[in-house]
Amino acid sequence: MKINHEETKETKKDQKNLRPLRFFVVDFPRGKSMLRAKTVALTISTVLFTTTMFSFLPINSQNQVGDKPASTGGKTRSAVRAMNGMVATSQPLASATGLRILQQGGNAVDAAVAAAAVLCVVEPMMVGPGGDMFAIVWDAKRKELKALNASGRSPLAASIDELKRRGIGQMPSEGIHTVTVPGAVDGWAKLLERYGTMKLAQVLQPAIEYAERGFPVTDVIAADWQVGLNHKDHPDFASTYLPNGRPPAPGEIFVNKNLANTLKKIAAQGPDVFYRGEIAAKIVKFANEEGGLHTRRDFANQTSNWVDPISVNYRGYTVYEMPPNTQGMVALEMLNILEGFDVAKLGHNTAECLHLLVETKKQAFIDRARHIADPAFYQAPLDKLLSKDYAAEMRKRIDTGRVADQPATEPRGGEDTVYLTVVDKDRNVVSFIQSIFSAFGSGLVAGDTGIILHNRGAGFSFNSQSPNRLEGGKRPFHTIIPAMVLKDGKPWLSFGVMGGDMQAQGHVQVLLNIIDFGMDVQRAGEQPRFRHFDSGLALESAIGADVRKALESKGHRLTVSPGGFGGYQAIMIDPKTGALFGGSDPRKDGCAIGW
Repeated sequence: MKINHEETKETKKDQKNLRPLRFFVVDFPRGKSMLRAKTVALTISTVLFTTTMFSFLPINSQNQVGDKPASTGGKTRSAVRAMNGMVATSQPLASATGLRILQQGGNAVDAAVAAAAVLCVVEPMMVGPGGDMFAIVWDAKRKELKALNASGRSPLAASIDELKRRGIGQMPSEGIHTVTVPGAVDGWAKLLERYGTMKLAQVLQPAIEYAERGFPVTDVIAADWQVGLNHKDHPDFASTYLPNGRPPAPGEIFVNKNLANTLKKIAAQGPDVFYRGEIAAKIVKFANEEGGLHTRRDFANQTSNWVDPISVNYRGYTVYEMPPNTQGMVALEMLNILEGFDVAKLGHNTAECLHLLVETKKQAFIDRARHIADPAFYQAPLDKLLSKDYAAEMRKRIDTGRVADQPATEPRGGEDTVYLTVVDKDRNVVSFIQSIFSAFGSGLVAGDTGIILHNRGAGFSFNSQSPNRLEGGKRPFHTIIPAMVLKDGKPWLSFGVMGGDMQAQGHVQVLLNIIDFGMDVQRAGEQPRFRHFDSGLALESAIGADVRKALESKGHRLTVSPGGFGGYQAIMIDPKTGALFGGSDPRKDGCAIGW
């Protein structure tokens, strides 16, 4: 038998696409052997075709997603596009709730509060009425951009000396002495009062329904729920959030009758019941039984504040963040520094680009430790810190070839937050964030209220020289930051990246993906991220070995942070058509949805 490798006309015609393949002509004696010859030739061709095609696939190809036929959008899904309104959250039921409110005639603020309340039910390790919230709101009719600080304050009796007197030598990370007065419920009411069209009772109804009737737990949230086992020894927590003595598995129906009853009371009586009525009485009684310093006066004094967001211009885009007591200025400082570099030329997620971002982050975090505190107690020099001249000074401190030493960047930030954004048909825009700080907050549930009390007080410093030191009636340092970007005086992008210290780092990475690297809102949020800690640099798994080796050669100490790279949601308004483009992070269970 002789096998000739002959290229047919068809093979030559398709050579560019099928170069590895050949058509085999087999010379056999004529007669009965011909059928056998054709069979052999077909077998050889099939084997070579199969081997060639599968040689291009990764070894673990069975774990990959299918091939997307469109080159635009993200790898996991396309950007959501709509005209009438859009909601992006970390859980589909919350997104659907926001959409339901919009379709019932509510505006972006109504939908945002409704979605946030649902997240308190379906993502309880991240958020609840026992936490704080912030929002940046664009009012289309007034052409007004305002920010709401709905963070709570420490008990008036709290101080470093008082905790030391009780034998506590450092700021606790959980427990009753980390519980500040929750600000979220007052924040919901203030948002609706100024910009909403619906009553609090209306927008809380979907959350009440899910709490009372139950909902199927989603996958990422079920994994996050495992942390609840750390609090199994607290009876009220265990009976409410560990049914049958364990966290619910994916798909299990979770019911929270206690929280449903609490939300019903808030719906019927407004925020007063939470700060001056029955719920306040229950929380204070519980706190005092735990040894806390909280009083009814502390709760009655709680109020949210409307403030002006702070901003810088980055390559023609005006980026807005929350002022202190949040870390919003950190993201703005980083952008100011980076504006002096040709980031796009460095290449996306190259070692050179990542090194520059990490060194930029280090400079901004030094100011974070020095200057972020409750503005009622300390005024950060924001005009200086956000100036282009100051950015030029910091830029000189960056060595593009080698890591710089970095002091510890106290205060620490919690990880557990939800971010959502809504745009309505009139192009009112809400960028909204709410949190209970750590996973399941303080680990304490106030009796039969179903309310997990946050541990935001863990963000205070125990250093008596720090502007963020623990004092009575004071707001602690906050990591949670909603963001909004305007172009030519109009909203262009509403977005956020939850995740403690990751938030400012995440904001910058996402914005660079969109502005410098030209990605759309979905692809920008899907890209692998870095996260820098005092202990080292964590990289998501898709960042390759060659980049890791190059970073190590520059002096970076690599570490790991599974699941610690934040969760992103965004809505972009096309300045040409007015259409809405939504993106949602595959690291979370959620989605963007529009109509």
